[in-house]
Amino acid sequence: MIKIKTTFLSSVMLFTIFSCANKKDGVANISREKKINSEIKLPFKMPEVQIPKFKNDTLNIVDFGAVPNTEQLCTNAINTAIEKCSQSGGGVVVIPAGLWTTGPIKLKSNVNLHTQNGAFISFTSDLKQYKLIESYFEGSKVIRCESPIMGIDLENIAITGQGIFDGNGAVWRPVKIGKMTAGQWDELIKSGGTLSKDGKIWYPSKGAYIGNEEKDKLPKKETIENMEPYKEALRPVMVSLVNCKKLLLDGVTFQNSPAWNVNPLMCEHLTLRNLTIRNPWYSQNGDGLDLESCRIGTVTNCRFDVGDDAICIKSGKDKEGRDRGKPTELFVITDCVVYHAHGGFTIGSEMSGGVRNIFAKNLTFNGTDCGLRFKSVRGRGGVVENIWMEDIRMNNIPTDAINFNLYYFGKSLTEDKNTGEVTVAKEPISEETPAFKNMYFKNIYVNGAAQALKIMGIPEMPVSNIEFQNMIIRSDVGVQLNYASKIDFKNLDLRLDKPGIAVSFSNSQNVSLDGLKSTGENQMFWVGGLETKDISLKTNGKKMILNKDVKVLESIRDEVKVVD
Repeated sequence: MIKIKTTFLSSVMLFTIFSCANKKDGVANISREKKINSEIKLPFKMPEVQIPKFKNDTLNIVDFGAVPNTEQLCTNAINTAIEKCSQSGGGVVVIPAGLWTTGPIKLKSNVNLHTQNGAFISFTSDLKQYKLIESYFEGSKVIRCESPIMGIDLENIAITGQGIFDGNGAVWRPVKIGKMTAGQWDELIKSGGTLSKDGKIWYPSKGAYIGNEEKDKLPKKETIENMEPYKEALRPVMVSLVNCKKLLLDGVTFQNSPAWNVNPLMCEHLTLRNLTIRNPWYSQNGDGLDLESCRIGTVTNCRFDVGDDAICIKSGKDKEGRDRGKPTELFVITDCVVYHAHGGFTIGSEMSGGVRNIFAKNLTFNGTDCGLRFKSVRGRGGVVENIWMEDIRMNNIPTDAINFNLYYFGKSLTEDKNTGEVTVAKEPISEETPAFKNMYFKNIYVNGAAQALKIMGIPEMPVSNIEFQNMIIRSDVGVQLNYASKIDFKNLDLRLDKPGIAVSFSNSQNVSLDGLKSTGENQMFWVGGLETKDISLKTNGKKMILNKDVKVLESIRDEVKVVD
């Protein structure tokens, strides 16, 4: 099976604009939200999501001096309108149709920033407009440039409408040569910037080059003042919302971000719906939505086409994340579509504060590199548990439909090229040991993937208590489990496009497979690993021949039970 990756780029300096259908003007329809939530029977108790409400008072940025269709900055006009609206008790600040250029927008409590159809808000390429501040990135406190859209310690806020916010990410982001055609790479070099020493990475400025390639030249103890010469390397997330409560993002498009696109951090009561979130497919750190240490919310009817993971669940990194101790929890994610992304739905790798009680339903991944992606590494710590995913459809997945990798950015592993088996030394369990457990997958349909399912657990803390029910998967390679425990399959239909092993288990315990159908394989099962115990294989009436259809390591033969 040939996997095709479509290139959307016509020129590195041009970013095609599109907006998704099915968007609505106005603020939240509370009755509709309650109806949707009542129709889904959640497997955990969840408080009703509080949706912000606003006064009818309306202010127009034009009345504060904003001029459309020019390069004149509207920063002061937009922020003054927001400030006045908030001070007067709140309401709606309107950005009308037109092209608007602005510096950082600073949200305030009780304000709905509403964009009319035809409003295109472009954040300026003048990096002097973005001050260095103490901020967050990839789970850690850092010095970073101001985000194009910011909100800190706010309550009752919204960004709504049909407008487009463009982060002008090309002036911030490095680009790797492998992401370009030869012609595109030549045009990029001609535009200016600086190449890495090996000539394989383009940086938009000398400061960005030093900040990434010559970190030994950076101050040993970073401050806002001494990092100023290197600020071009300190790319912000586009939408940064920190410690906010009652947040609504509805209908708008966020695209072309400097780094991550939309990043709520330590927020409560989030309603995100009808959004289009886009980045060029080559964009470095070009995540779509990163929910980080947040609780109680919904993500509904959103579209993603990005350069990194699309729907990302995070909770801080290593000791800092564990000390923060704020898991991402109590979220319902439904009716979303992901096009290009590294992962369609991802948990990790920054999950040190934990993730729990997440329900996802009716997600579609089309051409996404990996479908469902769960990742961590020794040292993170944190517990990911109580995750439910159902009615997931995938088409043309270049790598794994479902992937668990607990060696992300860790030491590379040597795998048996036929069985996928790895052998890893066990380490002591500590607060730095990550755990993935109690996860449920139901109604998973995949039309084309390189591999159906791959679990790479760690021996001291195997991926455990996972149920897979009703899966139909067409792929090149079937199922591979390493260091997994208490794994149940019910009604698994594998359709392999390349001959090989349908299902292989290594160093795994308490695995049950009931109702397997498989076509295209030249071997049904392989079971190995000295720590393997209690494997039950039910083949739906298909007669198995030992050492042909089923191969088992001799020393563990008594641990494997095959039922025709």
